[in-house]
Parts: sequence; structure tokens; C-alpha cells
Amino acid sequence: MTISRVRRVAAGAGQVALGAFLAFAGTSHLTVARREFQAQVPSWLPLDPDFVVLASGVAEISLGAALLGVWKQPARGVVGATAAAFFVAVFPGNIAQFAEHKDGFGLDTDTKRAVRLAFQPLLVAWALGATGAVGTLRALRRRESTR
Repeated sequence: MTISRVRRVAAGAGQVALGAFLAFAGTSHLTVARREFQAQVPSWLPLDPDFVVLASGVAEISLGAALLGVWKQPARGVVGATAAAFFVAVFPGNIAQFAEHKDGFGLDTDTKRAVRLAFQPLLVAWALGATGAVGTLRALRRRESTR
């Protein structure tokens, strides 16, 4: 098996795993972990925490389903970039959970909450790497600039 093929297989497996992770997390937003996710909604956000949890759950399920179903570029890369942007968009909630000392998901100390913050960039990198998003977006930009 060539290096190129190994990379494609690994990226595909990463994409499926991320899609399953997002679909599971989104489903838990709507069901069993709804209250836990509310701990991540910043107190300064002028929206009902339950609405935010439900909306983000629907977004995660949608992204998960798209990652599980989209295999060809450029759609695959666009979905990956969207997932990465989603992870960036929810990061203030993780920061708020740390800053406001809110418990949730067993994160009952500042140390545990801080460790969780370190993992958010890894989710962004996972979404970008598993879908080839950076290369796809560059190619789309080049194509647009030649029109």
C-alpha cells in the first residue's frame, strides 16, 4: 500500500470517527446530557441556555451526518471547514465554563476544565485534517480568483 493510499484511508477513518462523535454528541445534547451541556452556555450570552443546547445539538447532528455521508471533494473539505468553524464558535462556552467555575461532564475542578480547553484545538485540527479542508479551500479560492 502506498503512502498516499494510507493517508487517504486514515483520513477517511478520521472523518467517519469525527462524524460519529459529532452525531453522538449532538444526540446527547437533545437527550441524556442536556443539563450537562447547559453548564457550557456562557452566562453573558443573551439566549436561553436550553435553546442554545438544542440548536448546537441539531448543528452537531447535521455536521456528523454530513461527515458520514460526504466523501468527494470539494464538499468533503467544505463540511470539514464548517465543522472546524463550529468547534471555534463553541469554544467561548468552554472558556466560560472554566471562568465561571461551572461543573459539567465531571469537570468539577479548574484543572479539569483547563485540560478540556487544550483539547478544543485538537478537534479543529481533526476536522481540518480528516477532510482535507485546508487544501480544498485553497483550491476553491484559486479557482475563484481565475474566473
